[in-house]
Amino acid sequence: MSNFNQVAVAVIHGMGSQGDERPDINALSFSKRLHDGIKRQLGVEVFDTNITWQEIFWADILQKPQSDYVSRGLKKSSRWLRAREFVMHSLTDAAAYRYSDGTSTVYQQIHQRVAEGIENLERKVGPSVPLIVLAHSLGGHVMSNYIYDLQKQNSIIPANTPFQRMETMAGFVTFGCNIPIFTFAYPYEDRTPISYPGFGILPSRRLAPWWLNYNDKDDALGMPLGPVSPKYEQLIYEGALEDHWVNVGNFSQFWNPMSHVGYWGDRGFHKQVAAFLHKGLEIGETS
Repeated sequence: MSNFNQVAVAVIHGMGSQGDERPDINALSFSKRLHDGIKRQLGVEVFDTNITWQEIFWADILQKPQSDYVSRGLKKSSRWLRAREFVMHSLTDAAAYRYSDGTSTVYQQIHQRVAEGIENLERKVGPSVPLIVLAHSLGGHVMSNYIYDLQKQNSIIPANTPFQRMETMAGFVTFGCNIPIFTFAYPYEDRTPISYPGFGILPSRRLAPWWLNYNDKDDALGMPLGPVSPKYEQLIYEGALEDHWVNVGNFSQFWNPMSHVGYWGDRGFHKQVAAFLHKGLEIGETS
């Protein structure tokens, strides 16, 4: 048996075609290769004993209406169908996900899925276990907004415990991150990142940096966070945030924009995330 502490891991996908049916909340679907790769890196005993994994799946909220439109309006008459399908299943995810005060918007529906995933994870691990969030692509923006809303008390999603309020969140890994493209509606000086969520973690045990951002130089949808604003730069200066360029993907992906989906199965990336989770296993009890 290991002497490590428990760590809860929530992983959320980004834009693109993940399927139009929601899997069982405890299933492994889009993140299986990442899950299995990290398990190999940490070792089966350490992973199975100390890591609890939870997917946050939201693609079905948008995928069926997108697919219906492709079938009705594009398949019989248009050219460049694959490119159009990419736009439909990727860029329209970002377009549809926008803040609104209404309760039935895509923004709120996706945040409800986040809340359900976090609540389910808490049922499995308890209320005080450190949480590390792994977020791909648009999922990074979703999680940033979700945490920001909680911190600003703008969220209409109930969060009844410290774990559900992300107060035990010890670390954040974004990859293929496109948060920057959603910031340009605001003045440069006003683009504000989330604050460190996990103030329930003892100060002496907090991860530094707590936010790692990985992007492949060939991934046109993956962008560094430091240049977004002085406030993001300050996170880097404080040692809270690190931007990393990586090279991910198989032979058909690593040299072109398809590297955007290459993180999930890349052994080098698995190794880096596993090292971060290993640090999380050592941070001790929450207060």
